[in-house]
Amino acid sequence: MAGTTGVGSLPGTDAAAAVRLALADVDPAWLPELPARGPWASMVGRATALLTGLSTDLSAGEWRLSSASGIDQRRARGTLRDDLEVLEENAQGYSGPVKLSVCGPWTLASQLFRPLGGRVLGDRGARRDVAQSLADGMGVLVADLRRRLPGLEVRVQVDEPSLPAVLGGRVPTEGGFFRHRSVTEAEVAEVLEPFAQLSDESLVHCCAPDVPVRLLTASGRHGAGFAGISLDGSLLDRTQWDAVAQAVEDGTGLYLGVLDPSDAAGGPDPIVQRALGWLRPLELGAVLADRLWLTHTCGLAGVEPREVPRQLSALRRAAEHVDEALRG
Repeated sequence: MAGTTGVGSLPGTDAAAAVRLALADVDPAWLPELPARGPWASMVGRATALLTGLSTDLSAGEWRLSSASGIDQRRARGTLRDDLEVLEENAQGYSGPVKLSVCGPWTLASQLFRPLGGRVLGDRGARRDVAQSLADGMGVLVADLRRRLPGLEVRVQVDEPSLPAVLGGRVPTEGGFFRHRSVTEAEVAEVLEPFAQLSDESLVHCCAPDVPVRLLTASGRHGAGFAGISLDGSLLDRTQWDAVAQAVEDGTGLYLGVLDPSDAAGGPDPIVQRALGWLRPLELGAVLADRLWLTHTCGLAGVEPREVPRQLSALRRAAEHVDEALRG
């Protein structure tokens, strides 16, 4: 049956309240990010907390590799540790899937700088070292969560909003006057593949245009092999929808962004109309319904806290209607 889940971030600074919300009435539940707590709690900050054998510090708003861990990396690690304890406390008796989000290696390489300047993306060796360190750290996190909560099915979500820019050679250099060279699809797939293997139902999220659907979902030499893909339906062209249809037919789960977090319109009806307008032309019926989740197009960090439960409720009801329509 079609379901719904959160994408990643939530507003506010109350970790316990956020975790309780993320465990309620969504499937899979997720461990939310709360970037309002500070840069160490952002997507990139959480990623620096996971790095094994690599140190970072935060200077002038930019994360950099360094010879020793700075206070902000230590705060990031402490914040993640606290979040896991909050999840453990609130998820006792919960036996469903829980999704862990991590900033993907290509987005991290685009946001993280080398000690003497320049993005990690611009140094092939550095970006591979960072990717390996991140994958190792994420593996440790998954194992830790399974130890804390043995009944949980852990799913990993890899956030790669910068991936299309990496592939297209559109990431600016540190000074902003030039662009980094594009990275080949083969290297992108090779680096991402270990992340796809971190859990049985790993998925990749990209809320930017030009999502390389086939590259992310195909297995073997031609792709990263993610079991699911999360994207903003409004940004897909016909070719990408065809790739989505093929991926779903091949068994990929579709986490479809149908609700912009800034949309204050009430009720599920507009969501249903939008989703079916995209999905009915695929003509996949029950096959699609069995592999579909409706989501926001991106995280909810900028949403008024009181709006979050209402929007999640609208998504949940919309998913029920979409499921019925696809099976009918």
